[in-house]
Order: sequence, then C-alpha cells, then structure tokens
Amino acid sequence: YVLFCSRLLIAINRRGGPAVAKQTVKLAEEFLLSTDGVVVGLDLSGDPTAGHGQDFLEPLSEAKKAGLRLALHLSEIPNQEEETKILLGLPPDRIGHGTFLNSATAGSEELVPLVRQNHIPIELCMTSNIKTQTVPSCDKHHFGYWYNMGHPTVLCTDDKGVFATDLSQEYELVAKTFNLTRSQMWDLSYESINYIFASSVVKSKLREQWCKLKPTLFG
Repeated sequence: YVLFCSRLLIAINRRGGPAVAKQTVKLAEEFLLSTDGVVVGLDLSGDPTAGHGQDFLEPLSEAKKAGLRLALHLSEIPNQEEETKILLGLPPDRIGHGTFLNSATAGSEELVPLVRQNHIPIELCMTSNIKTQTVPSCDKHHFGYWYNMGHPTVLCTDDKGVFATDLSQEYELVAKTFNLTRSQMWDLSYESINYIFASSVVKSKLREQWCKLKPTLFG
C-alpha cells in the first residue's frame, strides 16, 4: 500500500491571453484558500506560439505573491529565449519541457545559468516530445543534458491519454535510452518527491513509503 496524494494545478491557456489569465489566477487564489490544500498552483501551457511571456508576467507575479506554486511550460519550441528569460525572472517553481533551454538544442547560453542558479526542476516528457516532433529521437532528448549535470529532473507523461503512455512507460523508456541502472531509476523517482507541490509532512510520508518499498525492488 502506497500513500498517493493528488494535488491540482489550474491551467492558464496561453490562447486566452492576459485577461483570461488574470481571471484564472483569481479563481486559483480562491481555490487555494477553500480546498484545504487540493489546489496548490498554476501552470502556463497551451500553444507556445500564442501570445508572449511578457503578457502573462503580471498575473503570474500576483499568483506567486498569493502563495500559488508555478509550473511554466518554457522553451517548448526554438527561438523563445526572450520570453523564457523574462519568465525565469519570477522564478517558476518548476519548468515544463524546457526542450530548447540549453545551447545544445538551439537555446541560449544565458538560460541555463538562470535555471541552474535557482535549482528549478524540469518536468521531462520524452514520449510527448517525440510525438510532437520537438525532439528528433529518444537518444537526442534533453533529459541526458540535465541529468548528466545533476540538475533536478522529474519524469512526466504530459498527458497520458493524449500521448498513450503512463509514468511506468516513461521510466522504462528513459532507462533503456540512457542505460540507467535500477538504482539510478530509484534515485530519480525518490528525489522527485523533493519537487512536488506539497507540505514537508506529505513529502516525509511519501519518502517513508518509498523506503518501505525499496527492499522489495532490490531484495
């Protein structure tokens, strides 16, 4: 038996523009206070070509001041260095995708230090990136770049229904692609607890559950 705790992020769809973003933040602030910790933050997602990061800076700043956690999809496509740099200034609590953050994938050498100095975890979705063709092949996925430098990385599905995957498949795919051991995969899973949007009490309980399971996996 493993204790799983679901928390919700309310999505700001870029296509809605700043006016809808402000309304969404207001709703999220209300839910933050009224849902006993179920709604914990916001994500900025949707069509990465819609609008500009600057358009969402004010509502996202307000959300952060209100205590909402921020998971922002950044640099999903090339040539978004300017808006990414602006939004990294918040800074976000997690980054979604970040496919073109690093210079090795046509990003900007300025962005990596900004991400690193704030230790911003990156949500990595290999199947999604392959199917949407932002990454040409599994072995070219930017997981390797960030993992090899020891930066906080979290494996995610993006959307298990849309991309016909689940978290177990994502872990298996990453393990096979980058030749990671069972121990390395365990560490990747265990360390991701550090980056969830939950209280220290919840994180401690999850760590206890993980540690209880460990002997059954390595016994």
